[in-house]
Amino acid sequence: MANQEIKDKVIKALDEIRPFLQSDGGDISLVDITDDMTVVVKLHGACIGCRVNQMTLKSGVEMTIKKYLPNINKVVQEGAVTQA
Repeated sequence: MANQEIKDKVIKALDEIRPFLQSDGGDISLVDITDDMTVVVKLHGACIGCRVNQMTLKSGVEMTIKKYLPNINKVVQEGAVTQA
């Protein structure tokens, strides 16, 4: 799958979940998709200080992205990427 096609699918998934985040005063944007198929996102607004943002990433964002791209390994917040 071409890089642009992968990016387009991730953006489509983020667009699907964005209204839920915006309804709570937050937002999300795509930062990067790494070679190992990790999606790096940046949370905005109320999502930054939210105590449940990691749960939101796993149960909401990651699940929605994997609906479009099952081969995505994980979704992480910018700054939380760890080297193996």
